[in-house]
Amino acid sequence: MKQPLHIIKIGGNIIDNPEKLSAFLGEFSGIKEPKILIHGGGKIATELAEKMDIPQQMIDGRRVTDAETLKLITMVYGGLISKNIVAALSANGDTAIGLSGADANSVLANKRPANPIDFGFVGDVAAVNSENIDKILQAGFVPVFCAITHDGNGQLLNTNADTMASAIATAMSGNYESFLYYCFEKKGVLEDVDNEDSVIPEINPSNYEKLKEEGKIFQGMIPKLDNAFSAIQKGVRAVHILQAEDLSSLILTKRAYGTRITA
Repeated sequence: MKQPLHIIKIGGNIIDNPEKLSAFLGEFSGIKEPKILIHGGGKIATELAEKMDIPQQMIDGRRVTDAETLKLITMVYGGLISKNIVAALSANGDTAIGLSGADANSVLANKRPANPIDFGFVGDVAAVNSENIDKILQAGFVPVFCAITHDGNGQLLNTNADTMASAIATAMSGNYESFLYYCFEKKGVLEDVDNEDSVIPEINPSNYEKLKEEGKIFQGMIPKLDNAFSAIQKGVRAVHILQAEDLSSLILTKRAYGTRITA
């Protein structure tokens, strides 16, 4: 029987709130089975860009990553945020190591084509080096990945953290029983975005299509769900979308929290 591996992605809403981040990292440290943490960037890069007079362009809610912005997010994601998370995990007893996709040649990406929209130095995941990530896990380290990849030719690329988490979970499912968790500020996928108690407990391919047709899934949630179904189809055991505060309770007690995505 394969050993469980927990791949957990946290978003900006947790990173931007010191109290929430500290509480989450305490919960994360309570998970004693092999685990990987993947984080995005939050508002810090945007705030610093403003202070440094680096213009920021957003298209459909996605950041255009020009050369100056790439320098900035590399410093923020791979430096400031990564090292603060690693330091907090170390204080909680985890032997964490902060990584980008370039470290140990872990995550290779292709620069997104400029047509129809030029997003600049944005990468789409091409390959995950599961063998090297496994060596890090086997050595007893907790990998903490920021959402930066590389193209194999020395170019760093900004990559969607949800997609990166899905790709890593999929790649690791060859050696482990992979479980993928998207942790954010809501209790799960909500049928009514204004009602915290309207959590949809389980979504499968058939009711997913029905929920979309009925307009019951918030547009911003659809890319996350598409990533979740992609992971399930490629060997990930289960995907959970849930509130960060419920993560360790779900893993340790096996009780139902948030929304579970199944095949």
